[in-house]
Amino acid sequence: MPSRNVIKIYIENGYYHIYNRGVEKRIIFKDTQDYKVFLTYLKEYLSPPPKPEHIKTIFILQGESFKGIKRQPKNYYKEIELISYCLMPNHFHLLIKQVSKYSIEKFIRSLATRYSVFFNKKYNRVGSLFQGPYKAVLISSENYLLHLSRYIHLNPSEYTDDLINSYSSYAAYLGLRRTNWVNSDIVLNYFNKPVVKDFIKVNTYKRFVEKYKKDSRKLLGKLTLEN
Repeated sequence: MPSRNVIKIYIENGYYHIYNRGVEKRIIFKDTQDYKVFLTYLKEYLSPPPKPEHIKTIFILQGESFKGIKRQPKNYYKEIELISYCLMPNHFHLLIKQVSKYSIEKFIRSLATRYSVFFNKKYNRVGSLFQGPYKAVLISSENYLLHLSRYIHLNPSEYTDDLINSYSSYAAYLGLRRTNWVNSDIVLNYFNKPVVKDFIKVNTYKRFVEKYKKDSRKLLGKLTLEN
């Protein structure tokens, strides 16, 4: 029987909870550099691609100089919108909207492969870094979308009180840090003009995340990381 959420349902313009963790629940982010490298990859994938004239460089081959462009990482700027994220010592969570039907598959495979190569080289290891294929859960309602964002942003609370430097998008939601490659408006717009049942009394996103009495994990059920 396959692990929960390994079998994916892909649709155009769908919202998804993407997550994975280290093989045998091992640590996948050992130090600050590891977190920053993963986030740098996200930024490169999700930011507008640089203009060719801004990335030209000079190559020297057999004593002659040539001007050209180095190979650039893949870019998913118009295919993927990252709504929220958090990185934990042995796993990660991404809340994503994909434009085309299979954008996520290409994006996550590239991200996971690239980070695995970096990690294995740095720590002189071989083999799989992650516990099987990534998990992807289709978000079927606005209610689930908001609670999933809350669940993701509550994940790191036991590890750090330093929101600005935390490895999550929560600081961007609160205006404490600018992260152009995260689209927080998709969630925050609900709190500027509440339209979803059960959220009329929640005046701000911060209050919703930190003070809302209902347990998002119970509501989300199988949409979250299994034990």
